[in-house]
Amino acid sequence: METVQELSAQLANGSTTAVKLAAASLDKIEATKNLNAYISVLNERALQRAKESDERRAAGKAIGPLDGIPVAVKDNMCLEGTRTTAASKILENFVAPYTATAVKKLEEAGAIIVGKTNMDEFAMGSSNENSYFGPVKNPLDESRVPGGSSGGSAVAVASGTVPCALGSDTGGSIRQPAACTGTVGLKPTYGRVSRYGLLAYASSLDQIGPFGVCVKDAATMLNVICGIDEHDNTTSTRPLEDFTQKLDEGVKGKVIGIPAEYFGKGLDKNCKAAIDTMLQNLEKEGATLKEVSLPNISHAVSSYYIIATAEASSNLSRYDGVRYGYRSKEAHKLFDLYAKSRSEAFGKEVQRRILLGSYVLSAGFYDAYYVQAQKVRRLITDDFNKAFESCDVIASPTMPGLPLKCGMNESDPMAVYLSDIYTVSLNLSGLPGISLPCGMAEGLPVGLQWIGKPFGETELLSVAAATEKLNS
Repeated sequence: METVQELSAQLANGSTTAVKLAAASLDKIEATKNLNAYISVLNERALQRAKESDERRAAGKAIGPLDGIPVAVKDNMCLEGTRTTAASKILENFVAPYTATAVKKLEEAGAIIVGKTNMDEFAMGSSNENSYFGPVKNPLDESRVPGGSSGGSAVAVASGTVPCALGSDTGGSIRQPAACTGTVGLKPTYGRVSRYGLLAYASSLDQIGPFGVCVKDAATMLNVICGIDEHDNTTSTRPLEDFTQKLDEGVKGKVIGIPAEYFGKGLDKNCKAAIDTMLQNLEKEGATLKEVSLPNISHAVSSYYIIATAEASSNLSRYDGVRYGYRSKEAHKLFDLYAKSRSEAFGKEVQRRILLGSYVLSAGFYDAYYVQAQKVRRLITDDFNKAFESCDVIASPTMPGLPLKCGMNESDPMAVYLSDIYTVSLNLSGLPGISLPCGMAEGLPVGLQWIGKPFGETELLSVAAATEKLNS
């Protein structure tokens, strides 16, 4: 698979054009339709934007490394004039009236959006089997899931239709699909990237981030999409920085934290062996491995699902059959309009999470569940802060094992929930994390997750780049 840098160089030296790249991308999407990675393919729009990119370049006005590069966008981000479905029947025919800030920044940088990618409905899932438009298939092994909820974006990159894509991460939904497909997936610090135009699942946890063929592609994407946004008052006011500046720095002198809680019971032995080998190789390169403790991390999954479902029950209340989206034809009274529209158009997993969220927010259980979960969230954040007093980055598995077999979403939903065990804590604490391959087991990639300090993406990407170099 060619990287952004390779394609950008070809555009610069005239050996290809943006129109040719866009056409090749669209042809590859058609050739890999069996993977079901895309919900909408934007043929005419993409070719027109590519033509404009070529005209800019011919006039000596190319606007950066993404100008003319085909990209894909998860279908929970608005793009004006195109369908934005969140992979749900309730928004099957919704056409966005505006563009999400992160997507707008990509287009302003000259990127060519070729399509909107498939996902778990409203980003609720870890297998990409919860989509109204059908499951996404893993190109490495179609009997296994590609991870969720951003599985479509991960597969779009892994199958070579685009070199990079945007996903969203609420509890691991970028990092986990990256691990399943052998790609690079970055979840930035909460507030680093605007959430304006992202259809909300859990507002205090959601964060947009990039997928790429390599670490440098992810860093290049982050350079473009991050920054303060007047439409999102949770975005950070920190000055912009170049996230590619330390990619060649290496790991000499870096202290890598190894949480005992992440490398014990429950971690597949083959995955552990691959990660241990990589850590030993990094130690040979001059890094220091240091054991750290995250004593409250065992409560992360339960805390996450209480907070996430509570926020989802609130955020999804707007889909009521009145203002936009699906409206039941069987409803003749106001209450029936609400009940029938939502029960007919929301999938099982979305209904399950709305019900759980409403339950934990109810008068009798708010203090017992929601308030307690928020207290645990603070304890987990404090654990990370203390660990980072003695290390620069923290290493962990991305997943407890290899990609799950298709169908486990129905046969063993608890196993699917627990596949996020190593990722949800970063969303609870707002920390940045990146997943990239660190080896193979049973012919499938093993994901290694690097966890960084708040707004420590530059150092995080530097360590990830050193890891990638050793894995090549």
